[in-house]
Amino acid sequence: MIHRERLTANVEGTFVVFLIGMRINNLWKVHKWWPVAQAMPRMLRELAAQPQSGMLGGEMWFGRTTIMVQYWRTIEQLMAYAKDKQAEHLPAWRAFNRGVGTNGDVGIWHETYTVSPGTYENIYVNMPAFGLGKVGSLQPATGTRQSAEARLRAQGPPP
Repeated sequence: MIHRERLTANVEGTFVVFLIGMRINNLWKVHKWWPVAQAMPRMLRELAAQPQSGMLGGEMWFGRTTIMVQYWRTIEQLMAYAKDKQAEHLPAWRAFNRGVGTNGDVGIWHETYTVSPGTYENIYVNMPAFGLGKVGSLQPATGTRQSAEARLRAQGPPP
């Protein structure tokens, strides 16, 4: 559903933005990048089945360089998943290191940010619920939430 009004999203308290992706450096080496590409959907299914894991949701884009934006409740929950010997992540990470390592065929990357109230803002116009708007609460971007500066102030001062 397209929301035609100006909306902004809020998430209670501190949360984590985790950017992760891969880059196909040698397109013809499908046997190298395809297993890497298939690992993320397995992890996402696993996380969706375990809401207590702390992953709030995310968005993904595909291309030569893929990117996924994930939202997590806490950095501790994200790290716990990354280190969980019973989860999909560690076997995928080990397989990448064995099959690709640093040979240059497939790149992988991630960036992690802890976000506090008063340090982020957003706007959505003519959009379905998207990104932070999917995992947080959508509110009209009017009055004290009209401008980017006002939205930052409405959340309170940064810590």
